[in-house]
Amino acid sequence: MVDEERNVDTSKVEETASRMSESKKDEILSNFEEFKSYLHGKVQIGEKMGMSEETLAKTAEKVADYLANHEEPRNSEENLLKELWKVGEQEERHKLAHMLVKLVK
Repeated sequence: MVDEERNVDTSKVEETASRMSESKKDEILSNFEEFKSYLHGKVQIGEKMGMSEETLAKTAEKVADYLANHEEPRNSEENLLKELWKVGEQEERHKLAHMLVKLVK
């Protein structure tokens, strides 16, 4: 997702997520607090790399899209997020991605 010049390529989110082992996905997604903790770590890394709030949100949007299309929710919080994602328009999804980034900071 990040090249040698530290540019972020959000088109690689799906490829990166699909390479993650099932046991690692289960570890992260089975508990919402664990999910938030995992995202917090990724947001911190992005901030240290100098990613803007907008870039973080665009990346979160790609991750949320991947999860909504490829993973079943493992708890009620993830189920709510998936339902909101499914009914939201593009602009609403983008705002939700911003809120997710704020939530895990």
